[in-house]
Amino acid sequence: MTQQADLIIRNAKIFTSDSANPQAEAVAVKGNRIVYVGTNDGANAFNGERTRLVDGQGRTLTPGFIDSHFHLLFGAIALGGAQLYDAQNIEDVKNTLLEHIQKNKTAEWIEGSGVHYDVIANRHELDAIIADKPVYINAYDGHTSWANTKALEMAGILQPGKEAEGNGVIVRDENGIATGELRETAMSLVADLIPEPGESRKRELLKQAIALINATGVTSIHNMNGDMKELMTFAALEDAGEMTVRVYEPYRVWPETTEAMLQEAADMAQVKGEFVRGGAAKFFMDGVWESYTALNVEPYADNPEAQSEGIYTLEHFTRMATLCDKMGLQIFVHCCGDGAVRRTLDGFEAVQKANGKRDSRHRIEHIEVYHPDDLPRFKALGVLPSMQTSHAPFSIGEGDVWPARVGKERWHLSFAWRDVLNAGNQIAFGSDWPVATFDPIFNLHVGMNRELWAPDNPRQNLTLEELIVGYTRDAAYAEFMENEKGQIKEGYLADLVLFSHDLFALDPQNIREAKPVLTMVNGKIVYEA
Repeated sequence: MTQQADLIIRNAKIFTSDSANPQAEAVAVKGNRIVYVGTNDGANAFNGERTRLVDGQGRTLTPGFIDSHFHLLFGAIALGGAQLYDAQNIEDVKNTLLEHIQKNKTAEWIEGSGVHYDVIANRHELDAIIADKPVYINAYDGHTSWANTKALEMAGILQPGKEAEGNGVIVRDENGIATGELRETAMSLVADLIPEPGESRKRELLKQAIALINATGVTSIHNMNGDMKELMTFAALEDAGEMTVRVYEPYRVWPETTEAMLQEAADMAQVKGEFVRGGAAKFFMDGVWESYTALNVEPYADNPEAQSEGIYTLEHFTRMATLCDKMGLQIFVHCCGDGAVRRTLDGFEAVQKANGKRDSRHRIEHIEVYHPDDLPRFKALGVLPSMQTSHAPFSIGEGDVWPARVGKERWHLSFAWRDVLNAGNQIAFGSDWPVATFDPIFNLHVGMNRELWAPDNPRQNLTLEELIVGYTRDAAYAEFMENEKGQIKEGYLADLVLFSHDLFALDPQNIREAKPVLTMVNGKIVYEA
């Protein structure tokens, strides 16, 4: 006897991400699982008195999107500060900060996030906006920040004498006085002074962020900065029945992390909730091109004297990664420069020699530039690429500093999604929120429509089908969940998103016209327009 479904979506253009059954017109859900995928007539057998029927109206239904590079708690907390993503100049910064101050008059600190490079010149510009309270502004990529004089004085770094550890830089003028710009680990000298929001406020901001995430069709994330405390924050939401996005949380390995401290990663791997789980480790091999902290094979084009040694030596990374691999952990490594990609591949190769080859699915995150000699090594070593289309400047006319840092000689190797995919790799796509918007539609737009920076550059754009597969099936594979989610397939988790349009009927240039109208997570509708 056919079971009665809780929900049936019919008359839809279903893109299943299942290569054995790529298209369908109806899907039935019972509990938290998909029980039928096929024709409208076939779905009728699952219709009952308590079944909700949704008319797809010929619109696209896909698996829920899996964002493979995310910073959930960090991004959620940033929502409580001034949002500066659209600021074009210091006057925009001023207006946004003053509006924020009016709404947060009792705040001890004035915080902002999302500002682009070259918008804020120095601390004096921030002092002119507000001088009697400490001001701390984070760049959109989280690798540079700007502080006013009050904040620098509180941190004890305005005058010469105190410097940052590791790859951090306190930018100073010719007299040694801090200009207000802080790079990499130098940011923590100020950021660590800012009081963390209380648990109730943190939970409020998390729920706000998750609701926004669900509304864009995202149902799972791979969270890239974590420890047991953060994992338990998410687990508490799950225990309360308030978690509506699946979170895969790695343990963040720092340069000072010891072998004994890796036990926390092993403990996190034992957390295996329906929505929240551990099982991975995250390293940073370098910084970013914008702040001259990416590790490169050849020098920076616009500043050949700029040097980055990377955050880990090959020996240090290999030693720690070998320990993580021996524990059965999956390893994610942030690599923006081609030198970082090469060093990480060298490390993974050494790990395989030490521990033996296994189905580890270790990953390299970002891969903003690659060296041609290293591309075949991904497939040979079984290393997965995780990339974010919206990191790429859409056109050369945007004025972004990135193309100048890299130089024309490397443009054809930059954000090379087509090259990486054609080399036989499964790319897991994501956003890196709050570095970039988590809206998958925007990321699909950039992936399909990004303009050439020079006429002789190869076109790295991907098709809509390739991008959706990377955001669903291949993203699930990148977290060892390919048998549970990422496809609209009988027996799989009911994580689904229905769009306002038939995505495949839209001109790629018009993809941003589409919006989710229904998002389902674990068999429950969590967003409906």
